[in-house]
Amino acid sequence: MKYVTVYHYDAFTLKPNKGNPAGLVLNGDELNNNEMQEIAYKVGFNETAFLVKSDKADFRIRYFTPGQEMNLCGHATIAMIYALKTLNLLMLKKHVTIETKAGILDIKVDLSEDNKVIVTMKQAAPQFEAFKGSKKDLVDAIGINEDDLEDDFPILYGSTGAWTLLVPVNNLEVFKTMKPNNSLFSTILNERSRASIHPFCFETYDPDADMHARHFSSPYSGTIEDAVTGTASGIMGVYFAKYKKDTGRDSLKFIVEQGHEINKDGRVLVNVSPNECSYDVEIAGNAVYVNKFEILLEDKEISN
Repeated sequence: MKYVTVYHYDAFTLKPNKGNPAGLVLNGDELNNNEMQEIAYKVGFNETAFLVKSDKADFRIRYFTPGQEMNLCGHATIAMIYALKTLNLLMLKKHVTIETKAGILDIKVDLSEDNKVIVTMKQAAPQFEAFKGSKKDLVDAIGINEDDLEDDFPILYGSTGAWTLLVPVNNLEVFKTMKPNNSLFSTILNERSRASIHPFCFETYDPDADMHARHFSSPYSGTIEDAVTGTASGIMGVYFAKYKKDTGRDSLKFIVEQGHEINKDGRVLVNVSPNECSYDVEIAGNAVYVNKFEILLEDKEISN
């Protein structure tokens, strides 16, 4: 048995216990796969990130939910880079590369006008796939009605590193009544059975925001809802550029708000720029240190 230190940071907010919590482990090279999964299970956050060495980038980050390893996690990346910067582990670097299972990604670290650290993360190339399942089963699984769907926009799987089902909804009020039954997701999402479900709309609480969303976890993740999601916000940005606002060759910057319904509201800044083949996508945000704690590691196998 041994103890492992976990740092708790909240991403996409400057207020502790708002935004999206991430567990950060800075000595990932000392841990094996089972130990990482055990730590993530015991921490219980939507994601715990582990810093490890890389021979391809400045360093590597591995991401675990309580139930499985993920290819990429936006909020945990923002939190990790923010932590390394504020702990003086990045020294004066303003640009780093990270190795992930979604590829090598570029990260920028800047200071805002009020001297706050802002982390900008380039995401993987966007991908979309058609949803061919039952709309009735889909809305039943998240606790809304078919007439709550926005008929003018398609339901699509999307990914900038992690697959989610983008579900356009026609009014903000219905988000308060959503009650996901995550156990049903894999039987409804036949094309991407391990995907999450991400309902969103173009109405917002904040007049400065452009889109509002909730994010319901894959049943394999061991959690119910993700408070403020970075990767999903990135693919939402591409969706916005393609279907809501025909930007042509212009770049687009906007704000996604999320988390209000579970008292974890936060903001994600999204930058979308057309390229020769598709779009370049970046997300940006702040983070805040909450606390640190010890996990007693027994290296018992965790069933998924």
